[in-house]
Amino acid sequence: MVRPARTRVPVVVHGHPARRHPARRHPLARLLWYAAEATLTLGLVLLLLVVHQLWWTNRQARAAAESKVDSLEREWGEGEGEGEADRRGPSRGAGAVDDRGAPGGDTTAPPARDTPARNSPARNTPTLGDPARPTPDHAYAVLRIPRLGLRVPVAAGVSKGGVLNKGYVGHYPRTAQPGRPGNFALAGHRNTHGEPFRHLDRLRPGDRMTVGTRDAVYTYTVDKTLDRTSPRDGGVIAPVPRSAVRPGHGYDRAGYYVTLTTCTPAYTSKYRLVVWGKLTAMRPR
Repeated sequence: MVRPARTRVPVVVHGHPARRHPARRHPLARLLWYAAEATLTLGLVLLLLVVHQLWWTNRQARAAAESKVDSLEREWGEGEGEGEADRRGPSRGAGAVDDRGAPGGDTTAPPARDTPARNSPARNTPTLGDPARPTPDHAYAVLRIPRLGLRVPVAAGVSKGGVLNKGYVGHYPRTAQPGRPGNFALAGHRNTHGEPFRHLDRLRPGDRMTVGTRDAVYTYTVDKTLDRTSPRDGGVIAPVPRSAVRPGHGYDRAGYYVTLTTCTPAYTSKYRLVVWGKLTAMRPR
């Protein structure tokens, strides 16, 4: 006996087949879902920004700074003698004192060539003429700090776009040129964009640094540090550097100084870290 096939009869509601509708979410649940999606998207965007700032900008700036140093040394006809060990080390900040110093006279004589500096004006006299003042944002010198494995271009000015964000160290306007009487004052990023002054806090009295230009190589020796001061402490880059915020920090007589400034603590720009040094030797090219 063959049984007839079963057929389903659709249920008709008001003349239309009935359909099952998924359960609708409560408005509050939908709102929480959208908020979670927005938060996740925002988190991913912020993560990409952090990666860009902390990794990509450093990578680009360091490569550009290294290339500029090589270009300057080829232009000066310098071989791979001086600073070759430094070149293999890592290059490692933002900060700048807002006020500007001005170069001034000095009764202390410059150091003799490749000899320690002397304080007697009668013993030594200048051996090099005043260098031509570089144009703004133009790299014209190379700073080397062996303890930090640092080899970085020095450019005129401390603008972010033109100098600091390129991974360069900036020379404060109206401060002395390298090897000249007064205060040769520099600024560099501590974090992002090459961060050349990332480990500036590791410098100690007695550490040496050199500043090479087309005409000469100047050796400065770290003498003092100021671990924290205001971003507007213009005294630290004055011709005779002395903090206007932290009494007792700095100098009280003219000389041949170098000043390095950067932000502190790391990843902030609340204060400034300052390192001072004195010119101790010079070698014409």
